[in-house]
Amino acid sequence: MENFVAAVRLAEAALRDLFEPTPLQRNDHLSAKYGADIWLKREDLTPVRSYKLRGAFNAMRKQVTPGAPGHFVCASAGNHAQGVAYACRHFGARGTIFMPITTPGQKIDKTRMFGGDAIEIVLKGDYFDQTLAAAQAFCAEQGAQFLSPFDAPDIIEGQATVGLEMLAQLGRAPDLVVLPVGGGGLSAGVTKYLATEAPATRFAFAEPLGGASLQAALRAGAPVALPAVDSFVDGAAVARIGALPFEALSRFSEHDVHLAPEDRICRTMLEMLNTEGVVLEPAGALALDVLGDLGDLSGKTVVAVCSGGNFDFERLPEVKERAQRFAGLKKYFVLRMPQRPGALRDFLELLGPQDDIARFEYLKKSARNFGSVLIGIETSDPANLTALMGRLDRSGFAYRDITNDGILAELLV
Repeated sequence: MENFVAAVRLAEAALRDLFEPTPLQRNDHLSAKYGADIWLKREDLTPVRSYKLRGAFNAMRKQVTPGAPGHFVCASAGNHAQGVAYACRHFGARGTIFMPITTPGQKIDKTRMFGGDAIEIVLKGDYFDQTLAAAQAFCAEQGAQFLSPFDAPDIIEGQATVGLEMLAQLGRAPDLVVLPVGGGGLSAGVTKYLATEAPATRFAFAEPLGGASLQAALRAGAPVALPAVDSFVDGAAVARIGALPFEALSRFSEHDVHLAPEDRICRTMLEMLNTEGVVLEPAGALALDVLGDLGDLSGKTVVAVCSGGNFDFERLPEVKERAQRFAGLKKYFVLRMPQRPGALRDFLELLGPQDDIARFEYLKKSARNFGSVLIGIETSDPANLTALMGRLDRSGFAYRDITNDGILAELLV
């Protein structure tokens, strides 16, 4: 363990060639909300807006040599790709970055911007598994170095510098550190470092509800592949936690893991954007989102890691929509509308003064005398929608609430 701590210190010193320590900021809003001393480690403020640069840089610095910077390969559709691209440009190394064909153009453009002429982007495969296989095959053919996003000792060592900086900036050991978990590299590194340097500090881990690979591994006693993953929290929704990270995290209990529903994460993202002016991607908001699930935090010093801020603002309408649904302020119904004069007026008269029609679309006539209508209703208080459904029941309108029906909502909304 002493060797690990010493290695992390060397990694942190080397990182200063790239950027200064990311800020550790006390957040007055969250501190007042939870009656605690809440600090945010702002990894969204690295040059690539993610902590992933730390691991990529640390792994590469150990392999480059003067005059022969080498050839590095990664497979990623997000922050790891951007970290590798930035580090390749810094070292003057050649980089080949494999990304799925379905990667949004914004992410491809940012990766190209960070890497410049040092990198080549190869779009391969519809799914990440195909992209990864192509990257590894390319490495074998070219004799290049493959950079794992989380399952490698040098990557974990680099991510551990977050813990070193946090402790030095705070000037004391925090009571609790809240860490987002994807593949586990960040959590493995920070917990391993603080186990020696701040042994009294406790940890809580935040995973997306649709990608809880650490929780599944702790229950099974070993890494397991999730049968399905909700990819909304890209970067943290990982089907299988890394083997090396799990070695470091296996000492924890599944009760240390807190799951964040994807729609609730959206509410947290909007809260931070509107209240604090902080732009976070879904994975970057994970640690903040679970603060309310951690019990009584009164009087405690808590550090939450904001892991990334690579948010594509084209997703903002979706984030707002999901946040409204979680708050109970928006619902979608399929209504069986009688095909008679005055039926629409009868329905409109059931709406309350704060109910607003956000969507109205005839789907089809299901019978001679009825037609199916898709209706979206927004309101200012969840109780208004409960009252509306009561009025619909009493009026005899047949309807179905499809707000949380993933399949129907995807087809119709």
